[in-house]
Amino acid sequence: MRTALATVPGVLSLLMSAAMAGTFFGFSVGVMPGLNATPGAASIAAMQGINQRIQNPLFLAAFMLMPVAAAVAGIALWSMDRRAAALLFFAAAAVYVVGAFLPTVAVNVPMNDALARLRIPSDAADAAREWTRYSGRWTAWNHVRALFSTAAVALVAAGFWAYGRGR
Repeated sequence: MRTALATVPGVLSLLMSAAMAGTFFGFSVGVMPGLNATPGAASIAAMQGINQRIQNPLFLAAFMLMPVAAAVAGIALWSMDRRAAALLFFAAAAVYVVGAFLPTVAVNVPMNDALARLRIPSDAADAAREWTRYSGRWTAWNHVRALFSTAAVALVAAGFWAYGRGR
């Protein structure tokens, strides 16, 4: 029973951190370069649509609950005297919060909200300027989110390795 108390949230934290790392990675290497290759007005309209649709229960659950699941796994492992594994799960939660969660709420979401309020300029040059201003900063911070989410995946995996080794 105690093993399940660590394994279930541990597996959930692995799946959620991997899902978020993949989402952020996909935006960095595919979505944003693709939007950057299209006219500014089309890019703005597409990103406005993406930002509306990504706020769905599955995305929000993975985004919000990953550090909670990792911390719960860490607490369970700590109570089982698997201190090294517990610390790795705690580190995964902290890395995710600092590098994925906080940049999202402090930078990317406010930028998305401002883009949602933007009336798409009819002049192509103005639309291109607006998109370029948004895309460069948004993508830079998205790279940070992808990197830190990937680090969280690695820390969770290391936590499972330590747990398997009795640590």
